[in-house]
Amino acid sequence: EMKAVIISLLVAFTIASTHPVNRDIVQQVLDAQTTWTPMDPETNLFAYMSVEQIKAMLGTKISPADSAAVDLEGLTDQDNFDSRQQWPSFIHNIMNQGQCGSCWAFGATEAMSDRLAIASKGSVNVVLSPQYLVSCDKNNMGCSGGWLDKAWNFMMTNGVPSQSCVSYRSGGGSSGTCPTKCDDGSPIVLYKCKNVQYAKNAGQIQSAIIKDGPVEAAFTVYQDFLSYKSGIYKHVSGGILGGHAIKAVGWGVDKGTKYWIMANSWGTSWGEQGFFKIAFGECGIEQNIVFADAVVPSVESE
Repeated sequence: EMKAVIISLLVAFTIASTHPVNRDIVQQVLDAQTTWTPMDPETNLFAYMSVEQIKAMLGTKISPADSAAVDLEGLTDQDNFDSRQQWPSFIHNIMNQGQCGSCWAFGATEAMSDRLAIASKGSVNVVLSPQYLVSCDKNNMGCSGGWLDKAWNFMMTNGVPSQSCVSYRSGGGSSGTCPTKCDDGSPIVLYKCKNVQYAKNAGQIQSAIIKDGPVEAAFTVYQDFLSYKSGIYKHVSGGILGGHAIKAVGWGVDKGTKYWIMANSWGTSWGEQGFFKIAFGECGIEQNIVFADAVVPSVESE
């Protein structure tokens, strides 16, 4: 038994020593004439990172999904929906998690920021602090990763402040200590959510977004995803690197391919100005969806 484990670890190591960003993978994507365009390895920032550094950024804990057929039950008759067009002032900017496995915190606070602005009709239009989740949510592991449901449960029971109160400083990979005051010394004001929910299929995801705004999603990242440039991502080549959480803002269809519109937290120079599209049913994208209702604070002096 042990011998088999050691051998499989050795095999895994020799495979990992070929970098996940490489010409072969890009060529396989091009040869597949698929629905997305890869980027040139030379211009790919991931090419200059070690496999360890890359895996450290993919901190979301998910059970790898079966590539089962996507559950299309209850699909809305709307072929296209984009939160950015529906609520232009309430969908906040693309963020950057840096070299920290904090995507679970970004996807959560980003979706919650949008939901709070939408629920309050713009009276509370703030970017919430992923840093606070990274440093304070002891049920998760900061830059070493986390679970989506635990992040939302923390926002429900504890709450999170705004980004202008506690700004992001874990980009270098250190989770930091939980602050007791805002960066400027003022008292922390916490925003909360209630009714944490999980979508079971594509139709439920669509209903949740149409009704109350973006949700948090997570999917299995394969090596070829690191070479994504534009288009509708479908896994073509390469092994699993880890789990990644993002914010789902809508969906669409192109030449018969249904896709989700996702906001990533790798800055605006990545992908389609920081966003990407991923085909329905791809990499377990519908199987790890969490959202909640924003609690709109009663009127108080800030």
